[in-house]
Amino acid sequence: MPRVSILLTCYNHIKYLPPCVEGIRAQTFRDFEIVAIDDGSTDGTREWLSEQSDIRCIFNAENLGTYETLNVGLRETAGEFVAVLNDDDLWEPEKLAKQVELLDAKPKVGLVHTGGNFIDGSGNTTEGNPLGFAFPRFETGDILLGLVYENKIIASAALARRSCFEELGGFNRDYFGSGDWEMWFRIAEKHDVGFVDAPLTHYRVHGANASHKLERIWRDDEKLRRWIGPRLESLGDRFPAAEVRAAQAFNQAALGTVATLNGTPAAGRAAYAASIRLNPGRWKTYARYAATFLPRGAFRKLL
Repeated sequence: MPRVSILLTCYNHIKYLPPCVEGIRAQTFRDFEIVAIDDGSTDGTREWLSEQSDIRCIFNAENLGTYETLNVGLRETAGEFVAVLNDDDLWEPEKLAKQVELLDAKPKVGLVHTGGNFIDGSGNTTEGNPLGFAFPRFETGDILLGLVYENKIIASAALARRSCFEELGGFNRDYFGSGDWEMWFRIAEKHDVGFVDAPLTHYRVHGANASHKLERIWRDDEKLRRWIGPRLESLGDRFPAAEVRAAQAFNQAALGTVATLNGTPAAGRAAYAASIRLNPGRWKTYARYAATFLPRGAFRKLL
């Protein structure tokens, strides 16, 4: 049994798939298996994968979406550690070695991710923050409250213990693009999260990224924010009360924003009001509460 099962998720990225696979083959850590799960590609991806003797292929009979595709991979593999790699992203050769080393050294860590950068369709490093945020990073430790503020774990940068999925269940297939965020949050509720501070993962930004489909992402985010809220009420003394209260206020403000973007400004105002009660000193929340009375297009321009 290999120590690492690599879940290579594929969907119509034949242009990027060969260099992605070459990045796997170049890993200095060698005890792994590659399992490609294709979610209905029609661009030659399936034919190319079928010709690769070192890749075990699973071809979904129908398009299942990102997170159920990952669940298929989880059911069909047995490695001690599970890596996720989207078929348009790239790894540096030391990526798995550094992550396995950290997991072996720190048994309390359930998941470890790496630093990295954004690249364009040609593989060139992209300056700035093309998706509106810097490449995610956290120091190793208890990062749960940090995950309230944003998803700071790129899926292709993650390596998790299989025991985490056995304990907590797989990815939530009801999400379009935020199911990894929810999964990492569930892991962080129970385990420390590790970070390798080196640019070992390259996230490719191009026109077909799921992160560009804003309407669906907003619906995901509203569902996620509503799910996170009650979980912050049962943390006991795990964190200082002021930090929990600040995280709750932020979560409610974020809920107010996405609820308004999703066309329910009354729900947005209720969430903003809850945020103000938790943190009355955050001026931006008052401004956005007032902006919920504007048309949705005008509200969006003010963000």
